[in-house]
Amino acid sequence: MTDTVFALATPPGRGAIAILRLSGPATDQALASLGAPDLKPRLACLRTLRHDGKSLDQALVLRFPGPNSYTGEDCAELHLHGGRAVIDAVSSALVALGLRPADPGEFTRRAFENGCMDLAQAEAVADLIDAETSAQAAQALGQLDGALSQTYAGFRRDLLTALALVEAEIDFPDEDVPDHLASSAGPVLDRLTADLAAALADADRGRRVREGYRIVLIGETNAGKSALFNALVEREAAIVTAIAGTTRDVLDADLVIGGYAVTLSDTAGLRESDDVVEAEGVRRARARAGTADLRLWVRAPGDPEGDAAAFARPDDFIVWTKADLSPSSEDGIAVSALTGEGLRDLHDALAVRLARDLSGADFPAVTRERHRRRLSEAASAVQAARSHLISAPELAGDDLRRAAEALGRVTGAIGVEDILDEVFSTFCIGK
Repeated sequence: MTDTVFALATPPGRGAIAILRLSGPATDQALASLGAPDLKPRLACLRTLRHDGKSLDQALVLRFPGPNSYTGEDCAELHLHGGRAVIDAVSSALVALGLRPADPGEFTRRAFENGCMDLAQAEAVADLIDAETSAQAAQALGQLDGALSQTYAGFRRDLLTALALVEAEIDFPDEDVPDHLASSAGPVLDRLTADLAAALADADRGRRVREGYRIVLIGETNAGKSALFNALVEREAAIVTAIAGTTRDVLDADLVIGGYAVTLSDTAGLRESDDVVEAEGVRRARARAGTADLRLWVRAPGDPEGDAAAFARPDDFIVWTKADLSPSSEDGIAVSALTGEGLRDLHDALAVRLARDLSGADFPAVTRERHRRRLSEAASAVQAARSHLISAPELAGDDLRRAAEALGRVTGAIGVEDILDEVFSTFCIGK
């Protein structure tokens, strides 16, 4: 029999209210033992909770009979006063009644195992809890509503259509079926190949929304990168001096631009140096710039072009600093970290760029690295099936089954035991 578990569903610490959640077959028995028997479903009732003859708290109690509950099991919520002593007393009473504290993510894992949500939706629960921007919340809500699952279900429908055609030719070679029935799966696989390729090409969009868009400041020494970094994050996060080469390492800060999460990085100035520490800083600056979603080339008026010509990408931003001293007439955005001139223009330009890169008409097919790996596996298998379709339909059938399995693992339709611990270990207690 499944254990009955409980966990604090509100943040730990002193507060006005603390909510303990219960789930499992002994939920109703535990409520009765605490002095809250025979509660009507989904109706908040005020009860005095007692155990071993002692009053524990006066609480609102809600009961959610399965299967119409979050986990699909009998559930309950105890809305307690938020003092630590009250929480500890009620928790101790629940343990004495045979309940155990829930593991991280156990409520949502039970919801998945009981068919209340698929694995992609379960991941969306964790993303929604962790969301810090409106874009992250919107993406997580869309995934929780099934947008990602519907995308993968569409891919799988095409796969199963093609597989049915291939299997018909394999299983009934002497029956009255059209010749080369497998070849009619070709157009289906061609369309699916294009859809999977488009989804993989768009794979970074969901990741960038969820994890943060990476912007790196890069340029020559004393170009004003650290001063601009401080101005953008609105605090003195980086040391600013007139000495060239002050910044020796990569410094990161999180901020929100246009409703999107951004990780902004300040880096060491690009120059040749015999100083071992500075040389390592330059190497790290180049490495971070190489993985950036957007690079801001920071230049001071009159500075040589330096590495920008050889290292820059066409869609990089050029930012001219010290506009209060010597405004630049060249292409780019002129700013002054000292007076604030141009910072609003830069912020607005970044917001436009973020919206261009991260918004889209369709829900992203990839929001985690796990999804990208499975999508890539499916795409490779579909391509293999297309090449085997006429000459070896048996091999094509095997390829299509591999592709269907890869897509099914995203939503948890098949073969997920090896990844359940990976997914739910990242959850907070009580969810």
